[in-house]
Amino acid sequence: MAHPVLTRLALTIAFPALLAACATSTAPGAVGIQRQQLLVVPAETVNAEAAQGFRQLSSAASGKGKLNNDPVLTRRVRDIGFRLIKEAPVFRPDAAQWAWEINVFDSDEVNAFCAPGGKIGVFTGLVRKLQLTDDELAAVMGHEIAHALREHSREQLSQQTLSGAVVQGIAATAGENAGVAGALAGAGAQLFLHLPFSRDMELEADVMGLELMARAGYDPRQAPQVWRKMQRLSGGQEPVQFFSTHPNSANRIRQLEANVPKVLPLYEARAAGTRRR
Repeated sequence: MAHPVLTRLALTIAFPALLAACATSTAPGAVGIQRQQLLVVPAETVNAEAAQGFRQLSSAASGKGKLNNDPVLTRRVRDIGFRLIKEAPVFRPDAAQWAWEINVFDSDEVNAFCAPGGKIGVFTGLVRKLQLTDDELAAVMGHEIAHALREHSREQLSQQTLSGAVVQGIAATAGENAGVAGALAGAGAQLFLHLPFSRDMELEADVMGLELMARAGYDPRQAPQVWRKMQRLSGGQEPVQFFSTHPNSANRIRQLEANVPKVLPLYEARAAGTRRR
């Protein structure tokens, strides 16, 4: 067992280093995202794991004949994706050097993702069940790309690493109350560490994705329609927001609509430039 004095000393030394690790991973953009993030897990580690996972997922899908097997849809998804990716350096210049990949997975699942480092997956169920227009698909893909640009996965891992280290230190100095600390780690820490950040991350991705799509020439006014379609598909059945890691559709719609005026001039400027060419 660690000596209590040594444990307290280690925590005292560690906290300044943790504070130094707080930064924001992106420029604020027109939507003004400036929240400080805890990023103590190395980006290289997270990106390498994500790349390996993406390769494995793609390989498994390919082996079942479920990878990029609709050439028209694959081309459409990739065209939209790479237009969005072209705008990513507005938020972080190094994104221009990322090894971006986009695959379409044949699945009824209504989902999409952008893994750390720029590995994008779109499930056919998302496009087909929601009957997404190009603008709506750009809203979803922009949202997922924003998660990667903001390094939300790395931030989640950093939070989990910190909460585990701090709770171990508390338990070591608490003596007979160690069991209580462990119980709080399982339930309480999940509420005050992870859920608020997760909701913040989702809302950040929504508004950053809105700016990406506007800059890429997709109408940001169409983004809320994605969530209206989600509501219809789910029959209006959604979890209570406080205990969910995702804001509910009604809140997302309000958030998106509130931010459209910030990015609409970017879309209009892009559209005007396209007309002049």
